[in-house]
Amino acid sequence: MTNQTPQPEETVERTVRHAAGADPQKRQQIMAGAKRVFMECGFDAASVNDICHGAGISKSTLYVYFENKEELFEAIIENERDRLFEGVADVLASESAPADVLHQFGVTIASIICSDSVVRAQRIIIGIAERMPALGARFYSGGAMRAQTALTGFLDRKVAMGELAIADTSLAAAQFIELSTVALWKPRLFGKAAAPPSPEQIDASVTSAVALFVCAYAPKSA
Repeated sequence: MTNQTPQPEETVERTVRHAAGADPQKRQQIMAGAKRVFMECGFDAASVNDICHGAGISKSTLYVYFENKEELFEAIIENERDRLFEGVADVLASESAPADVLHQFGVTIASIICSDSVVRAQRIIIGIAERMPALGARFYSGGAMRAQTALTGFLDRKVAMGELAIADTSLAAAQFIELSTVALWKPRLFGKAAAPPSPEQIDASVTSAVALFVCAYAPKSA
């Protein structure tokens, strides 16, 4: 019987193994690289090769995580939208006077909508919406409609408390968001204003929006 000399134990570095397409760090790496390419080139001009080069991956890796360029772009938009709108609903949870809450909400929304990243994304979506209407509709539902729905809920609560008198809170929510970005958003979208509006410009626009809104929807005296 042969005696075997015991071998020293090997120290093995343990790593977390993920199923194909399930590594969150790799997914974020792909999305971060692809985001830069999309924002620089636009959707149509961004090739798969450009995306892979920007993300530092191979085509085979890309297709393990995303079925196609459209799915990757939509995932990036959803991720960025969730990041930007995180905390917006918290503004509306405040127990402050309606005018104060509306002002804070308006400033927050105007700042988001007029930011460089959102304006670039909006331009890309507009450019492909006719060819890919479902993607455009999902972009709108997850962004503008998300903010409008949250504001509608706030207005419903204030109407029930007798602090506002609004027959159609959904319409009123849309009106307030439009009022808050008057003369700010469209110049950004169409390139008339190269930089985001200053805090002072946003404050002036939102202050005017709040004054008009409260005047229109304040409870009528008996």
